[in-house]
Amino acid sequence: MQIKVVIVDDDEEIRASLAALIRRAPNLKLIGDYANAEIALKEIPRHVPDVVIMDINLPGMKGFECVRQLKSSRPEVQFLMLTVYEDSDSLFNSLKAGASGYLLKRTASAKLLEAIRDVHTGGSPMTPQLARRVVQFFSKSSDGVSSLSQLTPGEREFLSQLANGYAYKEIADRMKISIDTVRSYVRTVYEKLHVHSRTEAVVKYLRG
Repeated sequence: MQIKVVIVDDDEEIRASLAALIRRAPNLKLIGDYANAEIALKEIPRHVPDVVIMDINLPGMKGFECVRQLKSSRPEVQFLMLTVYEDSDSLFNSLKAGASGYLLKRTASAKLLEAIRDVHTGGSPMTPQLARRVVQFFSKSSDGVSSLSQLTPGEREFLSQLANGYAYKEIADRMKISIDTVRSYVRTVYEKLHVHSRTEAVVKYLRG
């Protein structure tokens, strides 16, 4: 099965380079590349990719704000931030918005392709240094753990499968439910736990 990919980056050369890389890669299919968030907000809900490679410093709306808006309407889409910024604010704003991975633009092509496949199957690819910051950040945050008690048995089972790294379609198969039910679980679990991303939801589950 091919992984449908979209690129959102205002740098035409980078966008062209990424497009060429994805077109050459087995099992990946480029279905769109956009120069700004405004076009992405219009086109992505129509074409529904599996993975979106998103720049942060876009003209007008920032990349992580674009992710936040798209994630609320299409929670099944996975977002991989690809940026030159490695500061904590950019990282955490992206993860809180709903991004599942965060890589720097100097990442080698092979690593980037691996990250696209990883994020599609439930992973959260990022460099060890950035991952350490995420762990430290969430270890300091204790609010909302009790909200796990608000989850139904089905929602807890869904969250357990999510924590084990399964993709949404795999979760649907394992729980013998429809993909629409999985999407419903995504919305209700995120709302009850007061989170906006897979990373935050899984961390709260594991700590609870």
